[in-house]
Amino acid sequence: MSEPFVARPRAAAAVAPPLRAVSTAASAPMTATRPLEPDRPPARVPTRRPVPDHPAVAPLAPYLADPAVTDVFINGIDGLFVDRGRGAERVPTWHADVQSVRELAVALIGIGGRHLDDLTPLVDVRWEQGARVHAVLPPVACAGAAISIRLPSAERPSLDELGRRGMFDDATGERLRGLVRERANILVTGATGTGKTTLLAGLLALVPPGERIVTIEDVAELRIDHPHHVRLEARQANLEGAGAVGLDRLVREALRMRPDRLVVGECRGEEVRELLTALNTGHHGGAGTLHAGGLADVPARLEALGALAGMDDHAVARQVASAIGAIVHLDRRADGTRQVVGIAQPVVRGGRLDVEVQT
Repeated sequence: MSEPFVARPRAAAAVAPPLRAVSTAASAPMTATRPLEPDRPPARVPTRRPVPDHPAVAPLAPYLADPAVTDVFINGIDGLFVDRGRGAERVPTWHADVQSVRELAVALIGIGGRHLDDLTPLVDVRWEQGARVHAVLPPVACAGAAISIRLPSAERPSLDELGRRGMFDDATGERLRGLVRERANILVTGATGTGKTTLLAGLLALVPPGERIVTIEDVAELRIDHPHHVRLEARQANLEGAGAVGLDRLVREALRMRPDRLVVGECRGEEVRELLTALNTGHHGGAGTLHAGGLADVPARLEALGALAGMDDHAVARQVASAIGAIVHLDRRADGTRQVVGIAQPVVRGGRLDVEVQT
């Protein structure tokens, strides 16, 4: 029987106490990623991912350090799950009570410099090592604190390497290289976990070293092998509700930084208006990502984002068709393989946005 949830005063929650009654298999096997091919630079893929030097991380360290793990989830008292590219799998040896999971959530968020308590029960942070941590406390999370940790890739695969891993065939790879050479504006689409950020990083690594790349993200995840990469990250408001810096503002500020390539890591709100405006006023070679289940869903997603920015369907259609040169869609197969399943061009039909799949 799980211990009942007992809310603690805010001051006590601010300092994370040591965890109780948490057990894990400390000797969990490490799965190393496949060695890089000979034509890559000599840097090797690390066999362990760096993790924060903090006692709260200890119960999760074997999984956070494993470079094969992409996500770690704690669903309250329902347990720990990890994703190694095959979907979320339960760790049967890991157990914790309600209070221990709550304390763990508070501590993990504290590593990122923010505060999680009953007044602020939903918080998202990024650790210095690049991991993205999200936590939700009860009673919003019904079965105990829910923790989601998205881990950065331990390597930076080139476009050639992604092709060797089966993400696309030779012909598609050459088309992707051509889009970068031609400075086409590219929108990479797909569902969660399909490899959008990985593919985008591989494409941007092909940008000539003399060009300036400015990337704008809600949480900075893009790691690019490029000598002139400026990273901007949005900022949430503080406890008093002040100090927020949104993606829409960052797009406007980035235009003053003379970018050769303007990149928005993920379009999810009204910043789509600023991005489309920028790409329609002489900024070529830009890129972004968008959540969509299929190529046919992309127009509706862009129309929904445009509505948040006060744009009607006709305005969205004209702006997207003019700004975006190619839409590259990714899917994740049952065996975990991430693949480019289509490349399309946005078009206007009957005043509405549509996509035309290229063969």
